[in-house]
Amino acid sequence: MTAIALPFAAPRLSIVTIGDGEGIPAWQRMFGWPAGGSGAVPLDARSPATRNIWAAKLDRAVREADARVLIVAEGLGCAASAWWARLSPADDVRKVAGALLFAPPADAGGLFASPRSHLPFPSLVIRPGGVPDDLAAAVDDWGSRLVVGDRVRDRRAGAVAWRQAQRLFLRLTQQMVDHDVDRVRAITGWR
Repeated sequence: MTAIALPFAAPRLSIVTIGDGEGIPAWQRMFGWPAGGSGAVPLDARSPATRNIWAAKLDRAVREADARVLIVAEGLGCAASAWWARLSPADDVRKVAGALLFAPPADAGGLFASPRSHLPFPSLVIRPGGVPDDLAAAVDDWGSRLVVGDRVRDRRAGAVAWRQAQRLFLRLTQQMVDHDVDRVRAITGWR
């Protein structure tokens, strides 16, 4: 699996995509990013046995990545990613820098039900259109930040598009860190 290097000494990230198989992925429709990353783990889980096989494939993709991993998931793949992150060995999950989660279902329940705890890495939920109340609860449970919008771009696929994905993730996570630092300073009076 090949990582994509960012300019200006920014960290490299390997992108692992988790599509739900429901047509063109949201990240491709909205931003023009490629359909698959440097590692693609299509979600084909229909039973606990196939779910566990899928999780082993994701474990392997993360372990074999040659840089920290950015998970880009869509639909049910978002709930599957959260389930995996909450229940997989810490050594595998530690390699994940974060996740961009596109249009997760409001209630995945059942096959991907997992303990209600924040994900062990930063995550952004990108939701086209409005946000149902029950999705807001799931986003809060994951400890994710929510980005709502209907941005659509017609861009060529390829490495340039994935660099855009990485820059978006790095920019938004830096904004989250800056915001949290400002909150701590306001609460503590620290300058």
